[in-house]
Amino acid sequence: MIWNNRAVLYNVVAVVFRLSTASSFSPLVALSSRRIAHSTTSLYSTPPKRYLLNYEYIPDVLEKRGPYREGHLGLAREMAESGTCVSGGPSNPPGSDVPNGALFVFTTKEAAEKFAAEDPYVSGGIVTKSTISEWTVAIGKN
Repeated sequence: MIWNNRAVLYNVVAVVFRLSTASSFSPLVALSSRRIAHSTTSLYSTPPKRYLLNYEYIPDVLEKRGPYREGHLGLAREMAESGTCVSGGPSNPPGSDVPNGALFVFTTKEAAEKFAAEDPYVSGGIVTKSTISEWTVAIGKN
């Protein structure tokens, strides 16, 4: 039993040492038994996945989006309030005020598919192409 406790202690010290030499990680915080006991995330947890819905718009989007805009924005707000749409908005070339598409970030592939299927911009012909990509969040908040 004593050997097992020493092995566990050795592993904890080795991990703390590696982390403290690789970044600004504080060994004193990591060794706090209260912090370790109440932690809900693993040191080696898998980064979250998000789903990017990318739209390409017709060239005269500003002139033709009017009848569909409230429905498009309403659907986006509804999904943001439910927590399935993390963020979204138009994209355009630098220096241009005319969007050539949009990018939305969703928590699930199904949510991205639902948005594209129900979006008035798609059914109204404002969107010429849409793609969904899986994105692993490696850096930053999600």
